[in-house]
Amino acid sequence: MNWNQLLSSKRTGETDSQKINHDRTQFQRDYDRLIFSSPFRRMQDKTQVFPLPGSIFVHNRLTHSLEVASVGRSLGNNISRFLSEKNIVQNPLVKELGAVTAAACLAHDMGNPPFGHSGEKAISLFFESGHGVQYKNLINNESVWNDFIDFEGNANALRLLTHQFAGRRRGGFNLTYTTVAAIVKYPYASGTPQRKKYGYFQPEHQTWQQIVSELGIRKISGKPEIYARHPLVYLVEAADDICYHLMDIEDAHKLGILSTETTREHFMQFFDANSEKESLDYIQNICCEVTDANEQIAFLRALVIGKLVDECSRIFRENHEQILQGEFNGSLIGHLNGTLATAMKACEKTGYENIYKHPSVVEIEIAGFKILGTLLHEFCHAVMHSNDYYAKLLLPFIPQQYRVADNAPVPQKLQTVLDFISGMTDVYALNLYRKINGMGLSDKR
Repeated sequence: MNWNQLLSSKRTGETDSQKINHDRTQFQRDYDRLIFSSPFRRMQDKTQVFPLPGSIFVHNRLTHSLEVASVGRSLGNNISRFLSEKNIVQNPLVKELGAVTAAACLAHDMGNPPFGHSGEKAISLFFESGHGVQYKNLINNESVWNDFIDFEGNANALRLLTHQFAGRRRGGFNLTYTTVAAIVKYPYASGTPQRKKYGYFQPEHQTWQQIVSELGIRKISGKPEIYARHPLVYLVEAADDICYHLMDIEDAHKLGILSTETTREHFMQFFDANSEKESLDYIQNICCEVTDANEQIAFLRALVIGKLVDECSRIFRENHEQILQGEFNGSLIGHLNGTLATAMKACEKTGYENIYKHPSVVEIEIAGFKILGTLLHEFCHAVMHSNDYYAKLLLPFIPQQYRVADNAPVPQKLQTVLDFISGMTDVYALNLYRKINGMGLSDKR
C-alpha cells in the first residue's frame, strides 16, 4: 500500500460534478460533519462502562469519543511529521493526518447500541437462542444470518456512516473514503473463520469493495476475503485503547470503587524509578502543590497519556514498512514493552477484575438484556406482521428513515429494526420499553 493512494478526498456517494471548493480541508469537513450530527450527539446518553451519571460525572460514549479524538489527533500529527520529514509521501493530504485521525476517532463508537457492549450481546443472543431464532429459516443465507447472530458495533458504524437510509443523501454521511477506512478495525465480513469480530455487514460488502479499490488497500486472503488494515486504523485503535484503559481507572476512582492510593499506584507504574528521576521529581513537586486527590489523579493520567502517545508513535514509525505491507500483527499498545507494558497490563487486570464486574456495571448489563430483548421481540414481530392491529400501533415508532416496504425481503425488515434499536439512547430504550409494557401509566381519569 502507499500513502499517496491511501489518503483520498473522494467521498462516499459523491460524483465528480459535486465537488465544491471549501475553506476547510476535506478531513476537517469530516470532523465537523460528525460533530454536528444527531447520531453523534445521541452518544451523550449511551453507556460507556458505568451507569449514566448522577451527581458524579463519569464518561459516556460521547465524552469518551471526544477524548479519543484528542489523543488520535496527537498521534496523527506525530506520524504526519514523520512522513513529511522523511519525504515518504508527496500527497499534500499528509499534512492533515491529525484531522483525519481525529475524525475517525469521533466516529469509531457511533455504531454501538444502547447499554454498552452488553447491548451487542443482547442483540446477538436474541437471534442466536432467543425469540429471533424463528427467522433463521426465513433468511436462508448463512452469511446474512451471521450478521444477526453476531451483531457487531464496528460493522454497524460503517453502515451508519455510509448507508443511504430512506429520504437521506446518497453515501450516508458523505465522508471521505480515508476517514471511513480508518474506523474499520476488522477488514472482513462476519463468519470469517478464527476471527471474533468483523468490520462490515453483508449489505455493505459493495461499499467496502469501493473503499478498498479507491484506496489500494491490500487483500491478504481471497477466500474468505481478508484485507490489511488502513494504516490509520492503528492510530485510532491506539487512541481508543489509551483512553478507555486509563479513563476507566479514573472513573472508578471518582466513584469510590478504587482508592486514591491504588489509583495513584496504577499511574505511577508507568514511570521507571531508575531512568526517570527528573520526571518523578516533577510529579512530586506538582503533587505537593496540588492537594486535591481528583486533580492529582487527573494530572498523573495526563502525563501517562503523553508517554503512551510518544511510545505508540515510535512503534508505528519503527514498523512503518510492515504496516504498509499489511504484515504488522496486533495493536500498537500490544507492542509496548518494559515498564509501560507492565503498567498497562496492570490497568487491564484491574479493569476486568474490579471495574467491569462491579455491581453497578453488571446491573446495567442485566437491564440492557431485558430491555433490548423485549424491544427486539416486539418490533421484529411487528415488521414481519405489519397488518396486525398491534403492529400498526408499534410501527409508527420507527422513524421514516428506517422503514421498508411491506414486501421487502426478510433480512431488510429485520435490519430496519436493528437500525432503529441500535441508534437509541439508553434512556429512550428504557422509556419505550416501559411504554409498550404499560409501565408508568397514570391512573388519573
